[in-house]
Amino acid sequence: MKIYGLTGSIGMGKSAVAGMLRREGVPLFDADAEVHRLQGPGGALLPAIEARFPGTTGPKGVDRAKLGAAVFGHPQELKALEAIVHPAVQQSRKAFLQRNRSRRFVVLDIPLLFETHGYRRLAGVIVVTAPAWKQRKRVLARPGMTAAKFRRIVHLQTPDAEKRRRADYIIHTGTTFAETRFQVRRLVACLGAKTGR
Repeated sequence: MKIYGLTGSIGMGKSAVAGMLRREGVPLFDADAEVHRLQGPGGALLPAIEARFPGTTGPKGVDRAKLGAAVFGHPQELKALEAIVHPAVQQSRKAFLQRNRSRRFVVLDIPLLFETHGYRRLAGVIVVTAPAWKQRKRVLARPGMTAAKFRRIVHLQTPDAEKRRRADYIIHTGTTFAETRFQVRRLVACLGAKTGR
């Protein structure tokens, strides 16, 4: 089984591409969705997060605003949170790979793929990209987002140009939905051919 990574900066359309890949029958592990599940109502990580960051969880799971305030701009606190979250996500990913071990290839949706050096263990990297103006427009349309917050997030991420330079495959979402879907189908056919799917 070959393992490919899917990544892209905030607002580039990675979630939409992930959905298209799933509809094409590709097994896809979504790290962000898994974090939301683990931190959601009744999530397995709630006791550990509450113990380390008192007052940040409740019946609805993690209060993202409170937890964000506790860790944003505090590197040591962020490391403490990552020490709780990352091992649990890794366990979930191992279970996903085990469930799909008979498949020719799978895709791991990893937002911070280059930032965490996760690309080293992959057969290839798929980068989702869009023009900077479109990225900004998409992100600023999100509830609670501000231009300053957007700038901070972008500053923490590997630049889009660098991601594209290091990519094995690129999906452009700055076009129509139909064109993006065509690119995804072409990619799936390409990966299938490479692995004898």
